[in-house]
Amino acid sequence: MRARFMVVAVAALLAGCTVGPNYVAPEMAVPPAFVGPQATVGATVDPARWWSAFGDPQLDSLVERALKGNPDIAIAASRVRQARLQEIVARSQGLPSVNANASPSHVEFSKNAGLSQIARAFSGGTGAGGTGSTGGIALPGSGITTYSVGFDASWELDLFGGVRRNTEGARARTEAAVWSKRDAAVTLAAEVAQAYFALRLDQVQIATIESEIANQRRALTIAGNIAKVGLVPPIDVTRQRASITSTEARAEPVRADVDVRMHALAILLGEPPATLMSELAAPSVAPLGVPTIPAGLPSELLRRRPDVRAAERELAASTADIGVAVADMYPKFSLTGMGQLISTALGNLFSGDSLQLTASGAAQFPLLDWGRRKATVKSREEDREQAYLRYRSTVLQALRDVEDPLAQIAAERRRNAALQRAVVDAQSSAQAAQSQYRTGFVAQDTVLNTQTDVLAAREQLVASDAQLRQLTVALFKALGGGWDQAE
Repeated sequence: MRARFMVVAVAALLAGCTVGPNYVAPEMAVPPAFVGPQATVGATVDPARWWSAFGDPQLDSLVERALKGNPDIAIAASRVRQARLQEIVARSQGLPSVNANASPSHVEFSKNAGLSQIARAFSGGTGAGGTGSTGGIALPGSGITTYSVGFDASWELDLFGGVRRNTEGARARTEAAVWSKRDAAVTLAAEVAQAYFALRLDQVQIATIESEIANQRRALTIAGNIAKVGLVPPIDVTRQRASITSTEARAEPVRADVDVRMHALAILLGEPPATLMSELAAPSVAPLGVPTIPAGLPSELLRRRPDVRAAERELAASTADIGVAVADMYPKFSLTGMGQLISTALGNLFSGDSLQLTASGAAQFPLLDWGRRKATVKSREEDREQAYLRYRSTVLQALRDVEDPLAQIAAERRRNAALQRAVVDAQSSAQAAQSQYRTGFVAQDTVLNTQTDVLAAREQLVASDAQLRQLTVALFKALGGGWDQAE
């Protein structure tokens, strides 16, 4: 009965007190809906693989390979493993530690020390040169060899919950590391998609310029034929040729930019810069669509965004750290025990008579530290305040990350429709000017100007198409797409 009472009493002491504040998840006031215009019905998109909504197998392959080979993702995964190991370290601090030990020792006694003279008297007056011992007392000039094996155990009782708070903080940091890894995946997928669409924009611009050069070469042929019969001066041929040369020059910086985009994509995949040169040299044959997606509700955003979830877990860890610092202000109690087998001969080392037991308890009371512990508690409280402000800032930035592309996509769609009309009008004007030039009703300046207008309008349209895709990628990223909720 008494033993049972002691067990219950110790358990009550261990679980009875956990100092420091208990964590309560913050409640952020968010708008009931996003202000920016958004589609009420959009394509059915898997948030974990949102890039597949663009319908480009090449993009799908690049993103999947990046998620497997990018060094930043590997670093994030390593941090998760490291955080889980720190959890083990934190939990182990509240458990007893046991160590085994084994040691032989030998003591050779001095012939001239005072204690040796006493030993000589008790041993029957053996001379200084003697090497033996009698009565269990070593003679001067002789030695004793002792063998011992055993174990020692120590346990610092977690009466005030410092270890429990430390474990709580380690667990929260592990969860934060998991969310940070997911956030890294979200960011990486968006970077790959944006770099890929920028590459395809450059390739489409090159194709647009080459198409316009072909049109201008046909115009050059027409100008040459007309000049031969004397209807236009020869300088018209020279000016048309100069226009072609100028258009060809516009393509060269774009060709260089294509290589730069390929290098960037290769690095994102964790490969050397030139790895994708042959794979991506040909323009995409898949039509590059722009999916329409609903943004959902701001309250859903806080659950979906990995960076918001990571910031909330860091806040939880900072709150637990306060408890660790508060527990350091209270007394510490520890238990120590040791069991050994000690003998001067190996033959009877493992007998019952060789057993030696030691047990002790200790208490440590903080008395004077010149305010160090209190300052540490205040410092941890400031850490928690900073963590809360970072969480709040992350939430506000998440809301803005959604609102911005919603407004930009709506405006860019209207601009894109206007540019489509502008291209049709510019092409009609160029055809009319070319027809009138053949009959001598307009000067060549008009033809050259309309050619320039066509090229500019087509370039603006392809840039607008790419911008719509880039903004859609930004919206997917802002909504926290790119990680599997079933993980």
